[in-house]
Amino acid sequence: MEVEEIMLNAEERMENALKALGNEFASVRTGRANARVLDRIKVDYYGAMTPINQLAGVKTPDARLLVIEPWDKSSLKSIERAIMESDLGVTPSNDGMCIRLPFPELTEERRRDLAKQCKGYAEDARVSVRNARRDANSALAKAEKASEITEDDLRRGETDIQKLTDKYIAKIDDAFKAKEAELMEV
Repeated sequence: MEVEEIMLNAEERMENALKALGNEFASVRTGRANARVLDRIKVDYYGAMTPINQLAGVKTPDARLLVIEPWDKSSLKSIERAIMESDLGVTPSNDGMCIRLPFPELTEERRRDLAKQCKGYAEDARVSVRNARRDANSALAKAEKASEITEDDLRRGETDIQKLTDKYIAKIDDAFKAKEAELMEV
């Protein structure tokens, strides 16, 4: 394995950790209505666990309301039950045609809890980036031991991987700061 190949592999893993963090952050409720908070909720639809966005149209008529209009009206009760059982913290109202999800203003305590949850997501992403660094460094060491690369290539590769790690850790920190500021915004 060449140094460039090891670097590309490590960068791809770090980029995936950053994307996963973005998905986690998107699913955290910030007091504003966002259809992505429903992404993790699955509905029992004729025996198959199906995401809400595959059963219904989701609209955001204003900043604090989501309207879910199922294409099959018989799935209304199932969707409502799935939302009630989720950790969303919102009580749906069913009018027989659609489900309305009003998002109340977040309390200060709830904002802190969500910020703490986001901090955990950010730390998980940092761990993933560090694991990618560790695996890349061990791949470089194996390549050097097998005489596929020189000792200079090993040192240069380790330095480049550390720079890449620092870059992705900084991106994760920036994403967390932005999400925390969004959460704490009243």
